[in-house]
Amino acid sequence: MSDDVWLVVGLGNPGPAYAGHRHNVGYLVADELARRMGSPFRRHKSGRADVVEGRLAMGGPRVVLARPHCYMNETGGPVKALATFYKVAPDHVIAIHDELDIAFGTLRVKLGGGDNGHNGLRSMRSSFGTGDFYRIRAGIGRPPGRQDVADFVLSNYSAAERKELEFQVIDAADAVECLVAEGLEKTQQRFNS
Repeated sequence: MSDDVWLVVGLGNPGPAYAGHRHNVGYLVADELARRMGSPFRRHKSGRADVVEGRLAMGGPRVVLARPHCYMNETGGPVKALATFYKVAPDHVIAIHDELDIAFGTLRVKLGGGDNGHNGLRSMRSSFGTGDFYRIRAGIGRPPGRQDVADFVLSNYSAAERKELEFQVIDAADAVECLVAEGLEKTQQRFNS
């Protein structure tokens, strides 16, 4: 496995119908990172994901940025296929995803852990045979009242949240850059608000 390549995966659901959903914050962060890398996504030869290859910072490590072409609960297969293709071990994989148990607008960065009911993480854990990959957890908060969790994550951000969302996306992209350049401890000190 290559120690100098990172696989950074924005988790979400494909297609315009899902684009504004809370569950798709990983795709939004991936889009911001692609913009910073100065390259558009292109379809990987596997046909199961779009990728951008390059570096996030001058002299930084090589990064493969990916957005799987499948629904969240099927993410593991395409991510594992990319990790195998690029020879990336799980400890050099970063999943960017929504997190119910963190307030909207905040982030947490960690290595490993459970899937906390997140279908994308569960699928990745199953495909890799381990949960020992990094997570950039973008808080979306809990649903209001008695709203079903699935309905909440598959709904659009509120008007008030959309005003703040850009800042959360930028912070999450900054956290990815910090993680690959400076490691977990410094990234947690800076971003685990």
